[in-house]
Amino acid sequence: MSATAEAIPPPTARWDLSALFSGIDDPKIDTAWERLKARAAAFDSAYRGKIDSPDLSADLLLSAIRDAEEISAEASKPVNFAHLLFAANTGDPAVGAFMAKQMEKASELSVKLMFFELELQAAPDSVIGPLAASEDLAPYRHYISVARSLSPYRLNEDQEVILEEVANTGARAWVRLFEEVVSNHGFRFARPGGETETLSQQEVLALLRDPDRAVRQAAADAFTEGLKAMERVLVFTYNNLLQDKAVEDRLRTFEYPEQSRHLANELERSSVDLVVRLCRENYGLVERFYAVKRKLLGLEKLTHVDRYAPLFEAERKVAYDEGKAIVLSAFGRFSQTLEARAREFFDAEWIDAEPRAGKRGGAFCSYNTPDTHPVVFMSYLNKTDDVMTLAHELGHGVHASLSRAQTYFNFHGTLPLAELASTFGEMLVFESLVAEASPREKLALYAEKIEGIFATVFRQAAMYRFEQRCHAKRRAEGELTAEEFGAIWHEELQAMFGASVELGEQHRAWWSYVSHFVAVPFYVYAYSFGELLVLSLYQLAKAEGPAFAAKYEALLRLGGSRSPQELMATVGVDLNSEAFWLGGFRAMEKLVAEFEGLVRAGAAG
Repeated sequence: MSATAEAIPPPTARWDLSALFSGIDDPKIDTAWERLKARAAAFDSAYRGKIDSPDLSADLLLSAIRDAEEISAEASKPVNFAHLLFAANTGDPAVGAFMAKQMEKASELSVKLMFFELELQAAPDSVIGPLAASEDLAPYRHYISVARSLSPYRLNEDQEVILEEVANTGARAWVRLFEEVVSNHGFRFARPGGETETLSQQEVLALLRDPDRAVRQAAADAFTEGLKAMERVLVFTYNNLLQDKAVEDRLRTFEYPEQSRHLANELERSSVDLVVRLCRENYGLVERFYAVKRKLLGLEKLTHVDRYAPLFEAERKVAYDEGKAIVLSAFGRFSQTLEARAREFFDAEWIDAEPRAGKRGGAFCSYNTPDTHPVVFMSYLNKTDDVMTLAHELGHGVHASLSRAQTYFNFHGTLPLAELASTFGEMLVFESLVAEASPREKLALYAEKIEGIFATVFRQAAMYRFEQRCHAKRRAEGELTAEEFGAIWHEELQAMFGASVELGEQHRAWWSYVSHFVAVPFYVYAYSFGELLVLSLYQLAKAEGPAFAAKYEALLRLGGSRSPQELMATVGVDLNSEAFWLGGFRAMEKLVAEFEGLVRAGAAG
């Protein structure tokens, strides 16, 4: 555990995507599209004009849903395959061109199927209501409900076709440009007392956790300089995507920018506003923690380069195989099912953990389809924080694996609940590490965990506020400058820290690398939801003991077959209860108090 990072080679783990296709030249890809094209034509002949009809029967609707589901699942495979290849190697033009081709093919297919949901949405309640209530359609009742909830915001078929066809050269093209530019940029890091190196985004961000403040400052300098070099492209890209969303929202008659995300997440605006308000009201916890951390670090003040500084010089390093063992052991103590499902990711090579040039930043789990398997993407750099990231993504992976009990339309839950299993996985690993740690190691682990929770709850809430203000300002005043984006970012993030951390001028540019703002507007509040949800749920799990594991597994197996409220009701949770959400903040406060107790007990040495 005490080896230096240089003494531990990075993992060479790359994922096996052969369950999808063997490569970009796999002849099965073109064959799949030809087959899907024929199926789409047959689907049109069989169902057009028959869904929005007073003569619609339960048997016909069930047949149509199942056919649409099968076609959609098969069509997702080449598209998912292309996105996975691109994430792993954004610098290869052939991969980029392949991805563009698959997206175009998907759009061609999508417009041929579009009539089905439009008719399903247009059919009167007097026809659909009794059919959806029938036993035959019970497995798709939630799907029907969600589809019809979007009825007021759908355009006619010709308009929907146009929006779909122009998206590949519009919003999706801007997202691809962002990912290519950021992922392939070389950040020039001047190591104090050493040579200048060219680092990837992941590598330079990792140095913001270095115990040497001079190294952290040099990393911040390199990161800021790199973002500034890309500033014109990133600012123009985000401005265009803000306007693109404004135009589509206007055409669809959405009342406010976040409304489409709330509908997709199946959450009421009041529920989201409640959680974000509670986050802001509890910013004091952040200030309280960082006031203690500043004293432990012996600094007169903390800045943006000190937020994630380790407390001690000898930061724990964990090789990939050891990280694997830690995660599997922690999962196994809670549930043998969770361990077995997570182990499969290693045994079957479903993880891409190797850090390399051209690989996009961040981490994710792709669910793929119920008849294939999920895969995990990250860059493992032998940090203890990477163990937590591995646990997080394998939590997603276990959720996806268990959800394969559902059909494709019921497979993937909404974003807030998609973060439930990932955050739960992190908590299992954290408690496992703490149980075996010395007082000094325990103090460092608590600091890392608390900072991770703050980044997931409070920082994401602040980022959501940043997005809200950017979308509103772009609609009211036109294009924003880099300075205006930076000012909003600074105000919202600084509010989170209060007087405990002084975010410097460099930090004003750091909004521009956040891919969620570009690719999935308003995604970020899902992290706040997920973390707070698990903080409360985890206390329930500890109170109930071993019996809770079976309930938890059953919840994960349900996938997205029910609404978030219905899913959480299976484990006794009411998402509209302020008292429930406050339980998450109490659990957070308890962690901070335990950290303070360790400090008072002299754990810092």
